[in-house]
Amino acid sequence: MKKSMKLTEILITVMIAVAFGLVYILWGTLYYALKPLGLQMDQFIYGMWFIAAPVAFLIIRKPGVALLAEIAAASGEFLLGSAWGLTILLYGVVQGLFFEFVLMAFKYKKFNIGVMILGGLAAAAGSVIMDYYYGEIGSLSAWNLTLFMIARFLGGALFAGVLPYYLVKALEATGVTNLVRPATDKDYDTLNQ
Repeated sequence: MKKSMKLTEILITVMIAVAFGLVYILWGTLYYALKPLGLQMDQFIYGMWFIAAPVAFLIIRKPGVALLAEIAAASGEFLLGSAWGLTILLYGVVQGLFFEFVLMAFKYKKFNIGVMILGGLAAAAGSVIMDYYYGEIGSLSAWNLTLFMIARFLGGALFAGVLPYYLVKALEATGVTNLVRPATDKDYDTLNQ
């Protein structure tokens, strides 16, 4: 498998990301609906903003895909009128980088649910760092910050780990992903025997 992305893979990654950019805009409505209910329920669903990276990576499976997907999704969300303005692009870069670091640690060779969950947790960590930098969590009391962190990290594990893993598994079962990666090196080796 070549490590560099082909133009078609870049375009597919961007299309996946743009679709999730639209989902992100719609998800913002749910986020703001849950915010006044308290108990950091909005933070639990925050993990949905990390989903473009694992979905794109599980389909394309090449270095840089997760980062590209998060940046493109954040750009799409921004262009569609995100309530967070340009800061959403910085969040996209950081969340994509943190997810990419996990994939890099496994040398881009592991595609299992555990790695995706670790990626979701890493993206959540990146978003918390950004929230701290922007002063979003510095004034929270200890119990509220603990609840915030638990909700954010659980949401990251679920929405950027478990959900994308099974979503792409379902796509693989339909054969859709064969259009992107029709054959593995093992398939070619078998043909050459």
